[in-house]
Amino acid sequence: MRHWLLAVGCWLLAVGAQAINLKEFLPVGTTSETAIIVCPGGSYFWLDDEVEGDSVARSLAQNGIAAYVLRYRTGGVVPFITHSRLVIPGHQHPMPLNDVQEAMHQVRQKGYRRVGVMGFSAGGHLSLSAAIFGRGELRPDFIAPCYPVVTMSHPCVHKRSRRGLLGEWRKHSRQLRDSLSLEKHVTDDMPPVFLMNCVDDPIVDYRNSELMDSALTAHHVSHRYIQYRTGGHGFGTTWSKTSEEASHWFAEFLAWLRELKD
Repeated sequence: MRHWLLAVGCWLLAVGAQAINLKEFLPVGTTSETAIIVCPGGSYFWLDDEVEGDSVARSLAQNGIAAYVLRYRTGGVVPFITHSRLVIPGHQHPMPLNDVQEAMHQVRQKGYRRVGVMGFSAGGHLSLSAAIFGRGELRPDFIAPCYPVVTMSHPCVHKRSRRGLLGEWRKHSRQLRDSLSLEKHVTDDMPPVFLMNCVDDPIVDYRNSELMDSALTAHHVSHRYIQYRTGGHGFGTTWSKTSEEASHWFAEFLAWLRELKD
């Protein structure tokens, strides 16, 4: 019991101390007019900092694009294991959204011509949230949700991400679930979207992306949706973690980005 209380106490100190954390990756020998905020996945409980964060940012920088890895606030490992947020709310919505909006503000101040958000899994949900709920300078110029969590209410929901985002009590709120089921809140003025996932994804049901594709199509939002048959989940730009088929997604994204109109 004493060890559990100590772990909770350490976590509470971390909750109070955490601030926005942006890690910068700049191209070598060139100045980029485009910057991308990278949001790793992790079910809104933790972050896959390397595979879906730093590794992706390095890939972007190697292709002449400034990248900023956002370590947004998540529920945490202790609350995941102990369900401590039944007593103490800790990190939950809207903290991740606040963090990505603050990141947008900070990166905009650096003078880039356009700023986008790329997110993976739960980070894909966050990238979509930035586009749907952001206004003015806080709205990205484009987004790239990759094998994203999309819905909080449909039967294909990723339940762990819902719990991570909403918390132990609020995950039961139908109103809150609907408000963060992003397929229900697409607007005609959304920025362009690059959407990618794999049918054999064992973590996030592939129908999440299909829901978003349908909503974007219904609202005539400029987007490209690529669905691979194989590739799984959680690979970012680490090609040893996915299929040969899905390893083409990054080149497809770069080509799409070059084709975007100002």
